[in-house]
Amino acid sequence: MKLDALLQLLGEEISTPDEETFDLFSQQLPSQSLGFVDPKSTTLELTVAGRDLTIHQSPGVLSSNRAGGTTGAVVWKITPLLAEWISNSSNILFSHGILSPRSLVLELGCGISGLVGLLLAPRIARYVLTDQPYVARFVEQNIAENYHHSQTRSQGRQQQQQQQKRPKGGQNKQKQKQQAAKLTSTPVRESSGGDGSGGLIHFTPLDWETDEVTRALTGAAAAAAAAVNDTAAAASFDAVVACDCIYNLPLIEPFVATCADACRLRDAEAEDGEAENSHNSPPTVCIVAQQLRDPIVFEAWLASFVKPFRAWRVPDAMLPDSLRSHSGFVVHVGVLREEA
Repeated sequence: MKLDALLQLLGEEISTPDEETFDLFSQQLPSQSLGFVDPKSTTLELTVAGRDLTIHQSPGVLSSNRAGGTTGAVVWKITPLLAEWISNSSNILFSHGILSPRSLVLELGCGISGLVGLLLAPRIARYVLTDQPYVARFVEQNIAENYHHSQTRSQGRQQQQQQQKRPKGGQNKQKQKQQAAKLTSTPVRESSGGDGSGGLIHFTPLDWETDEVTRALTGAAAAAAAAVNDTAAAASFDAVVACDCIYNLPLIEPFVATCADACRLRDAEAEDGEAENSHNSPPTVCIVAQQLRDPIVFEAWLASFVKPFRAWRVPDAMLPDSLRSHSGFVVHVGVLREEA
């Protein structure tokens, strides 16, 4: 199994959270303050993995006293770094088949930017962004403006290459006009411009403390209605992603429980046999990336995480320099423990 090969490549499984914490925090870590990209700007111009993006954020919400937290209102430094790495088809997740053009991915705590989804969605079948309802307006705006722009630009390049191979003529010019018109009316949800099978990207509210994780999160109904790819009936995820969601002790248990519940959808799908080849599907992989800030909070998270999950740290050698632990960031991979 490709998952077994990946886990073997990752090395020794984490067994003692305190040792992992000591190994990471005994390094000389750079000073990055809280880790915002720019908490005062309402608009960020970012270039990630060669894509120019305009991201809208809300410093006003960040500085407000909103109950339930405000940290998702702005972009954090690790987010574009993870987005660039995880969307690169040469990373260990793609090379070992954890991610592929047929994959369904769930992101927890996506924040206002939707950056990870914007970069990864074109390479897979379906990407589901989740967070508290207050980020909905911004994340949907960022998806609408940036996802459509990047796919249109990529499609334009593909069309230009195809047209260079075609003989010139009135019929081709008319077809070109029709294709251009189709581009401008393509729904944002349709994925293209990558290696994916042409799926969906959408946001749905999910509060770790109050909401239940159900199969409805997969967006299967919307995918089936749109008939955009052959994974529409899938009722579980291939991967669950969380980027810089661990900063608050009271939220650790709800966060870990949500990760576990999302990964258990794969077991439920296999038991029901709802999707084709569901019994042969590998376990859902949970990918957690974070900035190294507070050893107490980190150790509390890891101690909670290793109860339902077997966990590994992604070695620095398998990450770009910007995501390595000496840069103040870390990526862990988890797979649910088998229930007795």
